[in-house]
Amino acid sequence: MSLSVKQSALSACMDVSNSVVHRRSPSTICRSSFSPSLNLQNKPKRTNLSVSKPLHVSSIESFFKEKKPVIQCKAYEADKSQPIEAAGEVQSETAKRVKIGIYFATWWALNVVFNIYNKKVLNAYPYPWLTSTLSLACGSLMMLISWATRIAEAPKTDFEFWKSLFPVAVAHTIGHVAATVSMSKVAVSFTHIIKSGEPAFSVLVSRFLLGETFPPSVYLSLVPIIGGCALAAVTELNFNMTGFMGAMISNLAFVFRNIFSKKGMKGKSVSGMNYYACLSMLSLLILTPFAIAVEGPQMWVAGWEKALSEIGPQIIWWVAAQSIFYHLYNQVSYMSLDQISPLTFSVGNTMKRISVIVSSIIIFHTPVQPINALGAAIAILGTFLYSQAKA
Repeated sequence: MSLSVKQSALSACMDVSNSVVHRRSPSTICRSSFSPSLNLQNKPKRTNLSVSKPLHVSSIESFFKEKKPVIQCKAYEADKSQPIEAAGEVQSETAKRVKIGIYFATWWALNVVFNIYNKKVLNAYPYPWLTSTLSLACGSLMMLISWATRIAEAPKTDFEFWKSLFPVAVAHTIGHVAATVSMSKVAVSFTHIIKSGEPAFSVLVSRFLLGETFPPSVYLSLVPIIGGCALAAVTELNFNMTGFMGAMISNLAFVFRNIFSKKGMKGKSVSGMNYYACLSMLSLLILTPFAIAVEGPQMWVAGWEKALSEIGPQIIWWVAAQSIFYHLYNQVSYMSLDQISPLTFSVGNTMKRISVIVSSIIIFHTPVQPINALGAAIAILGTFLYSQAKA
């Protein structure tokens, strides 16, 4: 009798237990009272998970919303090293790198094309002041048309913007004209070798005029820059003092342009493309009267007739191409500044000079002595070391 009562009691307990288990949902069985749940069904975005791979908890973030504690659990598959949500971030970073690579390739290609056509124009029509003016005028016209047709959004500027831009435009104008004068007198490769010494001017101006100090590695990087430029200048077969001084003045002017730009543009919300457009327009207003005073319409007309008779109508395309490509390569360089760090831009600028020097030597068959090539290589290496030392 006792035995039968115990068996009945045991049977009743098992029935109750089974009924409780059947009433519980399968998801409740899989969860523990202290472990977080993976609420994947409530996600707005569906994510494909492998059902054959275990999931590991990567992080748990707890926060309160409407006084209800919520636990957010992030997970990743067993053969993955990062949360599932990070996959989109990786793709975004890859897309950004591809975009920067396109910027660099476009920048270098446009710069090479500009230098080639610019030198062709200056060989046939040696009026660098007019050539510089046409470059700025073409770029200004292109941007005005872009703003009028709403291809690009016009910037919102005020008097303070143009006031802070004026010293930048003055320095930009001097640097642009000086570089063009240099290219009209010497080879493109020689001008760019000398212009690779711009970091030396930057350090000297910042140190003695602005009182900035630099680590010893920065000063040491100037040794190969100055030494390489000096070696290239001494061994240049077609050396011209006007061309050499033009490149040096251009270096100094662009250093001041960068300094004024950093000081004057703090807090200004203008994109790189529109900033350069405004800079071109203001530089055009500054340069035009000086170009007329230095060269003048009479010289321009006489020189143009001579160029047409020697080159033919092709000279028109050369002038148009150098003006268009000048604006485009500068515009892309300013646009790239919105996407990359100053260090990356500096390294890209060094590589740009290499591409211009090599391509101009090949296209114009510029005679280069081994010692001259060594000087160029040392100067460019010094520029690279300078960018790394300032990082």
